[in-house]
Amino acid sequence: MIVGDKLKGFSSTVQQKTQQASYGFLHMLLRGVTGFFIGIVLTLIAQEIFQFQTLILVFLTLVLTSAIYKALERMSVFQIVVFDLICILIATLLRMYIMIAPN
Repeated sequence: MIVGDKLKGFSSTVQQKTQQASYGFLHMLLRGVTGFFIGIVLTLIAQEIFQFQTLILVFLTLVLTSAIYKALERMSVFQIVVFDLICILIATLLRMYIMIAPN
């Protein structure tokens, strides 16, 4: 019975570590994707306004991506998904405004 208890404890520990690792990977992936898309959108808006060159475009994209990645660090996966949905809603509203607005 002692070997069976140790094996059961070991398997539950492995399962917990796997769940923690997959949650951490998903959290990092969501933060990175969210940061990249928001960073690229804001940088493209700034490029249209200020007429940046490509190097500045890439630099600002990296800076904004890393800043948003760091800002989303304390949010949970669910909060990041809700934040993404709100950003998609705002982007859709802006797109509708641009399409409806007169020339």
